[in-house]
Amino acid sequence: MDYYGFYTGEVFDAYEYLGAHVNGNTVTFRTFAPQAQGVDLVLNDRIIPMQKVYNGQFYEVTVSDFSFGSKYEYRICSNNGCVNHCDPYGYWMERRPDHRSVLWDMNQYQFHDEAWMKKRSDMKEKPLNIYEMHAGSFRKPSEKPDDWYDYDSLGDVLIPYLKEGGYNYVEFLPLCEHPCDESWGYQITGYFSPTSRYGNPTQLKRLIDRLHQNDIGVILDYVPVHFAVDAYALYRYDGSALYEYPHQDVGKSEWGSCNFMHSRGEVRSFLQSCANFWLKEYHFDGLRMDAISNIIFWQGDEHRGVNANAVNFVRNMNRRLKEMNPGCMLIAEDSTSYKGITGSPDKGGLGFDYKWDLGWMHDTLDFMAAPPERRTELYHKLTFSMLYYSDENYLLPFSHDEVVHGKGTIVNKIFGSEEEKIRQARMLYTYMMVHPGKKLNFMGNELAQFREWDEKRELDFYLLGESRHKDFHNYMKALQHFYLSHPALFEKDYQTDGFEWADCHQENKHVYAITRRSKDEILLTVFNFDNHSQSHAVPIPAGRSVSLVFASNSDNPSFNVSDGTLYSDLPPYTAWVFRVEK
Repeated sequence: MDYYGFYTGEVFDAYEYLGAHVNGNTVTFRTFAPQAQGVDLVLNDRIIPMQKVYNGQFYEVTVSDFSFGSKYEYRICSNNGCVNHCDPYGYWMERRPDHRSVLWDMNQYQFHDEAWMKKRSDMKEKPLNIYEMHAGSFRKPSEKPDDWYDYDSLGDVLIPYLKEGGYNYVEFLPLCEHPCDESWGYQITGYFSPTSRYGNPTQLKRLIDRLHQNDIGVILDYVPVHFAVDAYALYRYDGSALYEYPHQDVGKSEWGSCNFMHSRGEVRSFLQSCANFWLKEYHFDGLRMDAISNIIFWQGDEHRGVNANAVNFVRNMNRRLKEMNPGCMLIAEDSTSYKGITGSPDKGGLGFDYKWDLGWMHDTLDFMAAPPERRTELYHKLTFSMLYYSDENYLLPFSHDEVVHGKGTIVNKIFGSEEEKIRQARMLYTYMMVHPGKKLNFMGNELAQFREWDEKRELDFYLLGESRHKDFHNYMKALQHFYLSHPALFEKDYQTDGFEWADCHQENKHVYAITRRSKDEILLTVFNFDNHSQSHAVPIPAGRSVSLVFASNSDNPSFNVSDGTLYSDLPPYTAWVFRVEK
């Protein structure tokens, strides 16, 4: 390892030096603990003293009596006494509530996804439809409903479900080891360790390989802002604030966890080595980075100012990750108005490929929650997104954050009776697919599930025994395959000539019309967000005809073209997609 680069925050391969590494018949353990008075390796039940190496801030020991699967931790002694810690760079850990690191052979599995890795891309001009999921609560094994599928069994049920559903990417909520199920993986103790809840590292690699061989990309939710406070992990690792801030006013996050101190080179090297590790060693195709607003501003508060060191860290990390992992994508979950999130690092941007459009999400759901008589005053909540859309490369999310903590599920947020909610949800998701930007839906949205997501229970698949939920599920599959197969809906997502409001001034009728274009296709979609039928006229290019290619409901369509105008009699809560013929 480049020690100077480690201290200055330029290293992306620290995991190849620190941690536990097997070389033939021996294994070498190394850890970084600059303020420690002494460090011992606790290997199973043996206590083995470690020696200071390099400048005395690193500790190392080589042992020959070992086996894969052995449990180990470091006993780190300081002025505050001795505390056992798991390995910050360990490749696997015990299943919670146990927390020791586990010795694992990272060369055990060989990938077979060469074709996928060569062709993968950032998807800017391709369809990107992401299924966001929590691996432990998608399905539960019938014989052990309180347990989880392992990575292998999950692949058996997940892969055909994604392919049938029209999803070409899956995004996993954090899979790094974490002690508390209720944190969903966002409070991490093992940054280089896939959670043992669902199996071992080899099984996770095999799952990703299988997904790739079925033409499904894989994104990992990554948490570079804060970490869990458990004493056996990163917290006061060497008896001092090694990874976190020493001052509580910026040291504690809004979630009660510890904020990473991004101004320290050792911390930057740790985090960017971890990001590179998941992309390189596990073949993840992208990282969705959580809580970027808390990177940009101190404590996520714009009034406290920009955290320049953290911003520079993300900018430099993203640049290098893109160089080192061709075709990978980097996605920011960010709710701020900070400019340049998806801008080039060479021009002062942060270098993300996409930014979640949380403004679009909130505006759209606010509009859908209103009764029809209020949609006149809220009409331009659905047009506002296109006033700022060219500022960034946006991704449209209906994520896990919107279906928990009393917020209600997506379908349940919509105004009306249950039947009206489901009918409008068809129209809502058609609007989502037609609006510029890549797509993300959290699991369960496709079922029109009324129960909020609970990490302890599987999705309500039993609803598919009811005709209205089965019909909605089938509709979502058809809609998403329609999206994947029509270039007008994705080819020019980030080009100004790919989108046009054909009509966005029907405040009293609650009707909209959107035109999407690609090189070889024009689609015109007309929406009626009102609970009454509406007659509407939309101009089309002279001499063109139209054909109805997709409808949000089974009502008999009534439309005709005359003198360059499309006349439609739209039933309540309806979306019709027309192809404009050449």
